[in-house]
Amino acid sequence: MLIPIAIVVFIAIAALLGFAALKPDTMHVERSRSIASPPDHIFNLIQDFHQWSQWSPYDALDPAMKKTYSGASSGRGAVYEWSGNNKAGAGRMEIVEVFPAARVRIKLDFSRPFEGHNQSEFILEPIRGETKVVWAMDGGQPFLFKVMSIFVNTDNMIGKDFEKGLENLKALAEQRDAVKGAGSN
Repeated sequence: MLIPIAIVVFIAIAALLGFAALKPDTMHVERSRSIASPPDHIFNLIQDFHQWSQWSPYDALDPAMKKTYSGASSGRGAVYEWSGNNKAGAGRMEIVEVFPAARVRIKLDFSRPFEGHNQSEFILEPIRGETKVVWAMDGGQPFLFKVMSIFVNTDNMIGKDFEKGLENLKALAEQRDAVKGAGSN
C-alpha cells in the first residue's frame, strides 16, 4: 500500500518541478498611475532616496528599519541600503541612470529574506496636463522562485505594492502642488 502512494507522490512532485522548469527565467512587474503634477516635481520625489519614506510602501513594513544613505545626495550614484524585520528584509538600491524629469533606473539587490538582483525603473511621461508614471521591475527568476510562483503570483504580490506606492506618490505630489499653488495666490 505504501509503494503506490510513494509512486503517486513522486510523480506529483516530478510534475510540479517539471512545470516550474517551464516557467520563464525572468520576471517583469509594471504598474502605472496618472498624477496631476508636472514631471519635474514627481522626478524630484523619485530620484532622491531621502524622499522615499514619504511615499514608498516598503517603509511601512518596519518603522524601525535601519537606513543608510551614501554616494550622491540624489540622482545618479545615490545609494540607499536598508535592514529591517522579516517583512522588510535587507538590501541595497543604487540609481544607475537618470534622464531628468523623464526616467530613473535603479539597481536593486536584495540580501534577505532571499537573495535577488533586479532592475527597477520609473518612467515619467507628460500627457494632457498630467504625468503618467510607470514603475517597473525586471529580474531573474531562479528555479526556487519558479516553484514558488506556482503557488504565489509574483506580479500580483509586487504589483499591489507598486500600486500603493504610486497612489502615495500621487497624493504627495498633488498635495505639494496644491500647497505651492495656494502660496502663490
